Amino acid sequence: MITYEFLQQYWWFLISLLGGLLVFLLFVQGGNVLIFLAGKTEDERQLIINSTGRKWELTFTTLVTFGGAFFASFPLFYSTSFGGAYWVWILILITFVFQAVSYEFQGKAGNLLGKNAFRVFLTLNGCLAPLLIGTAVGTFFTGSPFIVNKNAVGDLGAPVISRWMGEWGGLEAVGVPFNLGMGLMVMMLAISLGALYLINNVNHASLNDILRDRLKRAFTSFLCMFAINLLLLSKMEGFAVNDEGMVYMQEGKYLQNLLEMPGVLALFLIGALLVVAGVVLTLAKKNFKRGIWLSGPGTVFVVMAIFMIAGYNGTAYYPSTTDLQSSLTLSNSCSSEFTLKTMAIVSLVIPFVVAYIAYFWRKMDLPSLTKEELEHTEKY
Repeated sequence: MITYEFLQQYWWFLISLLGGLLVFLLFVQGGNVLIFLAGKTEDERQLIINSTGRKWELTFTTLVTFGGAFFASFPLFYSTSFGGAYWVWILILITFVFQAVSYEFQGKAGNLLGKNAFRVFLTLNGCLAPLLIGTAVGTFFTGSPFIVNKNAVGDLGAPVISRWMGEWGGLEAVGVPFNLGMGLMVMMLAISLGALYLINNVNHASLNDILRDRLKRAFTSFLCMFAINLLLLSKMEGFAVNDEGMVYMQEGKYLQNLLEMPGVLALFLIGALLVVAGVVLTLAKKNFKRGIWLSGPGTVFVVMAIFMIAGYNGTAYYPSTTDLQSSLTLSNSCSSEFTLKTMAIVSLVIPFVVAYIAYFWRKMDLPSLTKEELEHTEKY
């Protein structure tokens, strides 16, 4: 029999999966960072833009789906974070709007700002979007300033359940070193994935050599940030939840979660090995171009494990630094049992949607993009 608790766990699993897919698809943003860092000629820059321009809608669609899934399954988180930390989410959306506009107009004849201005917008999106998304994920472990009062729903004058207590609309998260470290880590990972994707998708010898050099630098920075954040997380006090639903601080909670859930530990280790393998093989073998298909799934696995550490095993996934008992857990922030059950049935179509996307992705990427192809296809 499907229980309410199982549905809560199931939907957190789907949230984790969507989060993993979103971080993987940030290779588009990472690729855009490389427009000027790797593209030394006009043709090379146009190849990068045309390559990432084929996929940018997938990243934005996944971001919207991620937010929509939170709204439907854990509405209290949606109202608290999206309503309180509004500047973070608005800035993320603005960067994606700039991205869409830039792809549309950077190649148009007679645009007032010039081609390079729109390319700078693409580069800014490539830096800021992963940085802000990673910073937002960091708050799952460090907490945010809000209070929740479910009794307020009966107040006809102000039926507001959650109130944000910070003065900066969520931007205060950037001032927490761990959050910022998570943001920088995701940004470096996005650049690494972007380089791997372009090496696989673009057939241009000199550009691929430069991309390998940029991959080595970005991935080295990522590994340093990853090691530091992992060490900090293992020693961090966590927001634990007891059987009565009371939240309390527990030393080494997140490391304990990882060790007490063998499946999550295996997912994390396999994912990390795949990420490293994809990069190492790409750097070690000049003819190896499929690193993105190792590091990509590896990224999804690692991010899923991080989300599971934050939400499973009696843990408050969105802690409150203002009032400990206002912290959000899977049980106190989820939708009704009927809603979760109905959506669980709808979610069964997800594998078919993923298969559809994978099929057309493959059709779109065969053959690899070349300089000669730019003369016969529409430029972004």
